[in-house]
Amino acid sequence: MIKNKFLTFILFFFITYSASLIGGLATINFKEPWYSQLIKPSFNPPDWIFAPVWTTLYLMMTVAIWFFWHSKKRNMNTVYIYFIHLIFNTTWSIIFFVFHNIFLALIILIILIVLIIILIVKFKRVNLLSTYLMIPYLLWCCYALILNVNLLILN
Repeated sequence: MIKNKFLTFILFFFITYSASLIGGLATINFKEPWYSQLIKPSFNPPDWIFAPVWTTLYLMMTVAIWFFWHSKKRNMNTVYIYFIHLIFNTTWSIIFFVFHNIFLALIILIILIVLIIILIVKFKRVNLLSTYLMIPYLLWCCYALILNVNLLILN
């Protein structure tokens, strides 16, 4: 059983951080000079804050889905929603940083937030720890939504 738990953690870690890797590569390779030239709101965080915040959030997401997976009442539909939400998470970075489309990125972010809320509700029925681990991610994405709206308005 311990071996199974370790292997599933590695699998969920790999899948979750693959989304992070793809989004990170899109950001690194296409962010500049476009992003520096945008007019940003005064509450825009410094660039250095994003990597540690996202690294922490991806770890929390990994642990959340892992605990859910090892719960007695788990269901595959929730796991599928988790994977779909990762696609939207990655797509936001590509649309925003590669294609420089602030409006479409906003739409994707709204869908992502809805998916996170659905995951939180579904996790709550099965595993409270998974629910709590997703809340900082939801809050960060809501903050990102406010930033995204302001970038759209200012630019």
